[in-house]
Amino acid sequence: MSDIRNEQRRFTRIALDLPVEVHQGGDVWHQRLIDISVGGLATDQPDVWDAQYNEPFTLIVHLAEGNDLELHAYLQHVEEGRLGFSVQHVDRENVEPLRALLEQHMDIATLEEELRQLD
Repeated sequence: MSDIRNEQRRFTRIALDLPVEVHQGGDVWHQRLIDISVGGLATDQPDVWDAQYNEPFTLIVHLAEGNDLELHAYLQHVEEGRLGFSVQHVDRENVEPLRALLEQHMDIATLEEELRQLD
């Protein structure tokens, strides 16, 4: 990723390899998480990708111990086998799982500041 793109990011991205289901309408794509932040996430791109780019997606990240994290997002970019999503909404029941996941990989003070930016 270019230095310019890193400078434009508002939130710290954490590289993680977890299974993700990407849902849109009746379609489901089984993908792998590349990275995640408070404001978005990136996945690999499936071989057959026929999604509607201007329609919302529901992404279900499968966490350890059978827990899931559900995020509502829009596709922001497609590049070199990578899909970048901007999270538009985190349901109340998913805020804590997202926080817990990110807490494992980043400084708590930084995480708290980034979460405040969402308000």
